[in-house]
Amino acid sequence: MNLAHKDISDDFPKSDQIYLNNASVSLMPSQSIDTMKEFLITYNSIGPDSKLSESFVTEKLRNVRKTIAKIISCQPDEVILTQSTTDGINFVSNGLSFDDNSNIIIRGMSHEHHANFYPWIRLKERISIKNLPIDNNGFFKLDDLESFVDDNTKLVALSHALYNTGSILPVEEIGKILQNKTPFFIDGAQTVGCIGDIDVSKIKCDFMSFNGSKWLCGPMGTGLFYCNRKSSELLEPITIGGESAIPYDDSKLAFKELPDKFQTGFRNYVGIVGLESSANYLLNFGIKNIREKNKYLSSLFREELSKIPNIILYGPDDQDVRTSIVSFNIKGFDSQEIVDKLEKQNIVLAVREIMEIKIIRASPHFFNTESQILQVIDAIKKL
Repeated sequence: MNLAHKDISDDFPKSDQIYLNNASVSLMPSQSIDTMKEFLITYNSIGPDSKLSESFVTEKLRNVRKTIAKIISCQPDEVILTQSTTDGINFVSNGLSFDDNSNIIIRGMSHEHHANFYPWIRLKERISIKNLPIDNNGFFKLDDLESFVDDNTKLVALSHALYNTGSILPVEEIGKILQNKTPFFIDGAQTVGCIGDIDVSKIKCDFMSFNGSKWLCGPMGTGLFYCNRKSSELLEPITIGGESAIPYDDSKLAFKELPDKFQTGFRNYVGIVGLESSANYLLNFGIKNIREKNKYLSSLFREELSKIPNIILYGPDDQDVRTSIVSFNIKGFDSQEIVDKLEKQNIVLAVREIMEIKIIRASPHFFNTESQILQVIDAIKKL
């Protein structure tokens, strides 16, 4: 059997729901839930604050960095453990140094996800914010980007893929434009674990933030921040603690090397253990196989939706330039009302927005099945 079309639903906890909201929070494999339970039992049995527990936890943190480094093709010490995508974005927005002439470049303003919009807009009293004009799917012209960049541009901040239309931005082409000129930040929340291989060295980004509970199928409260080793010098840590710095000359402090430089306080150890288990599950299935499965499910969904009268589809038609997100509306129906009615039938979608338009967003992942997609289509027809 082609692994990309294999039914793996039995690897996840049993449910009567058809869950298609993975762009928000994904389901976790049963093995990850079991691994978290095993960790807690062991952690308590050896003493949570014992010498033995310290080496036990250190190994777990080292392992998850190695696993994530495989997924995005970086060095393990360039992976900083956080609680969310938003954490990493704030590391950059609050850690960069600006002067009165500084500017940053973003895309689409309110078309962007709040987490990758508000932190930059908050800076507008101090610096200039340049907004790239976009088309209906959220893409912009690379020529516009080139013309916007100048000697005072301190950062270009973009989403790798868009949470509302599913459009995948050409980040490698963007990276080539910005290389050795301008620092480049990517919000990878909608791509890591979803769209196949991601190589930060090919993208040439300085920073990337993403979370563990979307397409990586990890637990809530887990996030990752990629910080290029050289680019780390551009950021001043926004928090400091005993884990991230060392004192010298009685009253001076020096930051430690990556990843410790940006990590303070206790970590969400049990969450990180669950994330590592989920990430390894994805690697064993095959990141490319996940992409093929997601393309198949989303294309089937779009094709079947297009046959229903009064359906409005959003996002690119080309499956190679979108994630598995399928956004749509039905003329004459309120989007929230549709989502509420479907949830009463144990079908979970989400309401999101494209600018001022409220839309229905479905986001299947590789554990979903063809039969589930067809069941949802049938339910929509009967609304």
